[in-house]
Amino acid sequence: MTIDYRKAGVDIERGDAAAKAIAALAKTTFTPSVLRGLGHFGGFFRLPDSGPAKSVLVASTDGVGTKLILANKLNRLSSIGEDLVNHCINDILCCGALPLFFLDYMAFGSLDVKKVEAIAEGLARACRASGVSLIGGETAEMPDLYRKSDFDLAGTIIGWVGEDAIIDGRRVEAGDILLGLPSNGLHTNGYSLVRKIFETKELSQTDSALGESTADALLKPHRSYLELVRPFLEQDFLHAMAHITGGGIIGNVSRVIPKGLRVEIDWNSWPRLPIFEKITSEGKVAEEEMRRVFNLGIGYILIIRPDAGKTVLQQLLAQGEEAFSIGRVVA
Repeated sequence: MTIDYRKAGVDIERGDAAAKAIAALAKTTFTPSVLRGLGHFGGFFRLPDSGPAKSVLVASTDGVGTKLILANKLNRLSSIGEDLVNHCINDILCCGALPLFFLDYMAFGSLDVKKVEAIAEGLARACRASGVSLIGGETAEMPDLYRKSDFDLAGTIIGWVGEDAIIDGRRVEAGDILLGLPSNGLHTNGYSLVRKIFETKELSQTDSALGESTADALLKPHRSYLELVRPFLEQDFLHAMAHITGGGIIGNVSRVIPKGLRVEIDWNSWPRLPIFEKITSEGKVAEEEMRRVFNLGIGYILIIRPDAGKTVLQQLLAQGEEAFSIGRVVA
């Protein structure tokens, strides 16, 4: 029997419909300081009296999905905080924004101090690595809302960008190429499906095909692409960026592609991580579903002028980073 995300309890189309409904209501709250609408990787708010540079705050709120359940089940919570911070950093980075500060929200059925400390250590570790200040948050105990062993985690990041330096895809044109930066695993998406596939499996044993245990492969912390991408933020050849989260490569790149354009992906242009092959075979997941749900080994995409491709690849190589030309923009 095949399995897909809908059967695992996650309906992408229903989520898209909910997002559209929220966007329509949110628009009624906009003041003149709000730039653009919802739907990009971050929201833009111009600072009042910010001078000729017109500094814009960029905000994003997110969680780490049901990766929490797997990490909690395996009692491996030290990297969950890293997942959350790095996910949020990558989102506003797509807008050209550099992170300033972060706030977290933790809610427990029964407050477990050791779990709080483990999560907070991950939050602080990721914030320190990216020069982000963890300035506050909320830790709540809600026994009537969560079961005793359950908890939830979310965070909000605030960054800034000069208004003239916002990257939002408006400059994307046919002929632009897509450079993919590798992920180190699933990052923070697809875990509702993964848990259905592996719910009866022993995950702590080493898998020779993976070179590590399945648990290690599934719980690798979400990468931050801040330091890799920072040198390109003010380059004219950089037209857009996409963080590959829920919805896969096509779903996320489409968020920054103007109407009248689309992308063509060469799905064989980069090596697929072994964990995705294991998910495909163990769950008998169709290829189309894999592409809709997972990043498949590409965690972040730069959309650039074709004449700059060689330069960018050389700069990334100098940083010790692989990158792959994975597709192009077409009419």
